[in-house]
Amino acid sequence: MKDLRILAVGDELPPLALPPITRTTLALFAGSSGDHNPIHIDIDAARAAGEPDVFAHGMLSMAYLGTLLTTHLPQAQLRTWTVRFVAKTPVHAAVTCRGTVREIHDHDDGRTVVLDVETQLVDGTTTLRGSAEFRTDPTTTEAGR
Repeated sequence: MKDLRILAVGDELPPLALPPITRTTLALFAGSSGDHNPIHIDIDAARAAGEPDVFAHGMLSMAYLGTLLTTHLPQAQLRTWTVRFVAKTPVHAAVTCRGTVREIHDHDDGRTVVLDVETQLVDGTTTLRGSAEFRTDPTTTEAGR
C-alpha cells in the first residue's frame, strides 16, 4: 500500500490487467449488482438492439478501477471518485486499469492527491475515464486506519 505522503505528480499506480471478460462474469455481475439489463447477458437482446454481441456493464469496469485504487491506496482516504463511460467493453475483452497522480495539494491538516484513472482495452480503446481524490488527515495513519 502506498503512503499518500510520498507520492509525486506523475507517479503511476501499477496497472491492473484483468483476464478477458466472459459471459459467466457478466451473468455473475448481473446477479450481484441487480443490473439484469438483457443487453449485457442475452445475445438475442443485444442483437435486437443493433449490437453484435453482449457487452460489459459499465459498473463492472468501475468496480475494476475500485480494485486498482484500493489495492494501492488507503480506502479510508478516498474522498471522491468519478468516471465517464466513453466506450463499450465487449464480451471477451481484456481490461487494464491505470491511475496516474495529476495533482497534489499539501495543507496544514494533510495532503490531497488527485489521480487520473482509466480503463483500457488491449487495442488501446479507453472505456472509462475519470478521477479519484484521496486525502490524508491528522487522525489517519499511512495505512488508512
